[in-house]
Amino acid sequence: MYTTQKISILLSLLSTINAAPPTISGFTLTWAEDFIGTANSLPSTNNWLIDTGTSYPGGPANWGTGEIQTYTSSPNNLRLTGDGVLQITPLLNRNTGVWTSARIETQRTNFMAQEGGKMRIQARILMPDVKGVEAIGYWPAFWTLGSNYRGNYQNWPSVGEFDIMENVNGIDSVWGVLHCGVNPGGPCGETDGIAGNRACPNTPCQGNFHVYTIEVDRAVTPEVLRWYVDDVLFHTVSESTVGTETWNQAVHQGHFILLNLAIGGAFPNNRYGSATPVASTVDSRPMYVDYVAVYNS
Repeated sequence: MYTTQKISILLSLLSTINAAPPTISGFTLTWAEDFIGTANSLPSTNNWLIDTGTSYPGGPANWGTGEIQTYTSSPNNLRLTGDGVLQITPLLNRNTGVWTSARIETQRTNFMAQEGGKMRIQARILMPDVKGVEAIGYWPAFWTLGSNYRGNYQNWPSVGEFDIMENVNGIDSVWGVLHCGVNPGGPCGETDGIAGNRACPNTPCQGNFHVYTIEVDRAVTPEVLRWYVDDVLFHTVSESTVGTETWNQAVHQGHFILLNLAIGGAFPNNRYGSATPVASTVDSRPMYVDYVAVYNS
């Protein structure tokens, strides 16, 4: 378990490396969140919805993924550090066996690339500093869903899902995934989706800040999605891979952005080979988010 001294040292480090969303050549910054606010306060409700419980009202149980935690709005799980950083912390109540964590999504649902243009969504994130048997079941993510999912909750994956950064079980790798079409199967091979992954450049994903980006390019034919970590391209999906009708449903509409740290569920279970978390899984290892930014050209 983290000691008070270790947490103090980490937060001191975070205060020295807080960064503003950068300028990107050829793009205009159209929306950003830098998580400035009082320590232990919640992210601004002007920009964010805070998801709570184990599902959307009337939506699939366990958020449709089998994850086991309960999301809360408690500062123990979700808070601003006071240094321009968002902290999401998974906690285990050892008396009840219940895990809690946090998940937020943007109020805005209209992030998209215009016809003939491009969009980049990116965030600077420090994955939980946990590895090996202590990390089994951890599932941090930075992702989007098509706007038509909000209030419906039964039309996945046709609405489109862009997983910009996913990680499971403390593996030193970032996964980028497109979900689309129908489930199971379909052009995106659901429920897995079309995925690519790689190790984080220069330093491990766990315990270090990296910049995770998706680029939606509607300025080329066929159109294409590109995933980057620290500006290193590691995954692409073309319109021609899934077909124009499916692509249009997933890409030619607004999306909203999500940040969460799940525990257990299909992805970590599949990588581990059985149900997660396990007895050796530790709690209290946060994900930190420095900024989220959207750019258009």
